Amino acid sequence: MSPRTLLPTLAALGLAATGLATVTTLPAATAETGTSSARAGAGAVLRLYAPDHLEAFSEGGRVFANLGIRVVAPESDVEVWSHRTSYDQPIVSEVRTPAGTTALPAGAMKDFQGLDNFIVMDVRRAGSGKKVVHRNLDACLSSTGERIDPAAAPTSPYPRYCPYNPYTVGSVMGVQKGWASNIFESTGVRPFSLPLGKYVVESRVAKRFWPAFGLTADTASVTTRMTVTDECHECRGRGNGSSGSAGPSAAPAPRPTAAREGRATGPVPDLRSLPAFGIALNPKGTTLRFAATVWNAGDSPLVIDGFRRSGGEVMDAYQYFFDADGNQTGYQQVGTMEFHHANHNHWHFEDFARYDLLDAHKQYVKKSRKQSFCLANTDAVDYTVPGADWQPENTDLATACGDEGALSIREVLAAGSGDTYAQYRAGQAFKIGTLPNGVYYIRVEGNPERNLTESDTTNNVADRRIRIGGSGADRWVKVAPIGDIVEPPYF
Repeated sequence: MSPRTLLPTLAALGLAATGLATVTTLPAATAETGTSSARAGAGAVLRLYAPDHLEAFSEGGRVFANLGIRVVAPESDVEVWSHRTSYDQPIVSEVRTPAGTTALPAGAMKDFQGLDNFIVMDVRRAGSGKKVVHRNLDACLSSTGERIDPAAAPTSPYPRYCPYNPYTVGSVMGVQKGWASNIFESTGVRPFSLPLGKYVVESRVAKRFWPAFGLTADTASVTTRMTVTDECHECRGRGNGSSGSAGPSAAPAPRPTAAREGRATGPVPDLRSLPAFGIALNPKGTTLRFAATVWNAGDSPLVIDGFRRSGGEVMDAYQYFFDADGNQTGYQQVGTMEFHHANHNHWHFEDFARYDLLDAHKQYVKKSRKQSFCLANTDAVDYTVPGADWQPENTDLATACGDEGALSIREVLAAGSGDTYAQYRAGQAFKIGTLPNGVYYIRVEGNPERNLTESDTTNNVADRRIRIGGSGADRWVKVAPIGDIVEPPYF
């Protein structure tokens, strides 16, 4: 390389080192987009959603509220592309949809962590209407997302968070058609300073963003009634880093038009039950505790999506089917999901498994109070089965079960993995205080109602023989061994 050639190369390196290097500009379409009025005339491409009512909890006057605010893309994919030509130039952003491209106003993003002052929020006292909080909040349109329309694409291609590196030069935020994005998922909302009582939370998209997204007062504004109550320790950490709970009163998207669509044309799951284990009595001898596992031996994951009903903490649950290449081929309604408080604080599928206590003749005696489940890949059971997923997602409950404000949720049991519920889980037991001593069986049964499509239903049941004796605090349980397995005394 000659000295004459080297000189501009070093200069370019110097520019990069000082953060002033020129980078690729936005596509020419930015300067040729339709007008804001054209976008508004075409209708809203996003709309704002929030629950009708929520309960927030106060800790020493600091109120933690999971506001549950989402942006919904009801008609088409919505993308926000942002770029800067150099580090000393502002970020330029535009909205892209299948209908065209529209520039966002100057200063829409001060950094790549989201739209600047996108949400305007006022909190008023119920009754008097006195404004007690006013905030302007930034919003990231990228999140893990929730599919709110069963006919929508099964996965979203968009980023799950907004960049935070100060040297980022471009970003894409996107909400897929039929999906919702929790705009405060990554950042949360800092606590309010409010006394106990009832409030009205008024949230709206700032007016300067209305033209680009085709918003009106109806689609850009939402109102939530908020009740602030005493401290609630067990509610801390419930979704999005906040302690509040949100319960939408209306479904935010079209409901399914049929109980099924398409069909299972390829591989399907195969649910099997392991014998109950970790079996023990409580110190009073009145409760029989146990752990149980149902696992998937099939060559396809079990995929259950829930979509929230209008009014209440219930979702309609659908099993989704995929071909060997992972393309969705259909779905069918398979039951419901409910939000369980107790010590679970997440969504449970109601039709996954059942635990029964049987007598010596294997006749029904009673059932466990635990009859619903959040599916998660807690245990590797057999990774040698065809199609086993060696690196499954949602390996802990936090990634699989959703918070109380969820509009939809996906729960998956991967091929080769099992979902184990241990003795300490609420309801994972039989009450035996008045039960006579003798021989019994603990039955674990997967897919008890046979609502789920699977390749084989003859292997869904596992029975474990036990004997109960003694009395009072000296009552005991003996468990029949299985092969040479040595069980831990407590799981």
